[in-house]
Amino acid sequence: MLPAPSSAHVGRATAIGLVAVLCWSCTVGLMRSVAEPLGAVGGAAMLYTVSAVCVAAVRGLPRPSQWRAMHPAYLWGCGLMFAVYEICLSLAIGLAQDRAQALELGLINYLWPSLTIVLAVLFRQQRARWWLWPGVLLCLWGLTRVLGGDALHWGEMAGHMRSNPLAYGLAFGAALLWPCYSLLARRWGGGHNAVGLFLVWTALALWAKWLWMGGEGGMHWSGAVLLQLLAVGALTAMGYSCWEHGIQHGHLAVMAAASYFTPVFSALLASLWLQVQPGWSFWQGVALVTLGSLVCWGATRRAG
Repeated sequence: MLPAPSSAHVGRATAIGLVAVLCWSCTVGLMRSVAEPLGAVGGAAMLYTVSAVCVAAVRGLPRPSQWRAMHPAYLWGCGLMFAVYEICLSLAIGLAQDRAQALELGLINYLWPSLTIVLAVLFRQQRARWWLWPGVLLCLWGLTRVLGGDALHWGEMAGHMRSNPLAYGLAFGAALLWPCYSLLARRWGGGHNAVGLFLVWTALALWAKWLWMGGEGGMHWSGAVLLQLLAVGALTAMGYSCWEHGIQHGHLAVMAAASYFTPVFSALLASLWLQVQPGWSFWQGVALVTLGSLVCWGATRRAG
């Protein structure tokens, strides 16, 4: 029988897992700065190519002989959802009309923590207390503050989203896909980790799209672009690797609570990197989305 891990070992693993929150918080701003010179599709293809190479170099990729040990729902179903999620997120950020809109789209993606809990409750994978639903309403209220500005006018909000419907549609799709992926991976993963393989599939799909578009007008390289690409690719790969280590060996409750602060960290770091100064209503929305996510998480505590 293996000895129980020491508190110091659990603490180190938890700290490593928390690094993932910072890694993911840095990606929105870098995704946008890479998409501007390389194109929305080309930049995303390069990003996930670098990420796949990083994961393969550190962890290796599952061999075809190992695929048979994975449940088909995990290998193919979760693999498809992972790839589509990453494509939706990266293209939404890349297709933003300007950097301020990229911040809004990044925040929409971070509805996934509360949506994960809602889906888990609806599909009977998690029990929750009644204040889950006020938490969801807080998240939606925060989103209306971001999209509606200082005054809540539904017509203006709809017009705001109609100005770039594809990007907003992709962002909302990403916010829903990641909870679906998480729940299915938890149900059918069986302890396997095929993230590296999923990143390869994502990169291949994006390269196919880029070639079909005729190269998207070409890529404009510079030393700064290369460094930013390497940074966002490495951060994406590191985030997944650190999170995987943390959830296997660390304190899951601490990591789960910290993940709900990702909207704050992401918005702050992206605004600094992209040199954008969002209005007061944007920061109110970020705070409400974070608070609502924490209320949703609290509603699952001691609820089974």
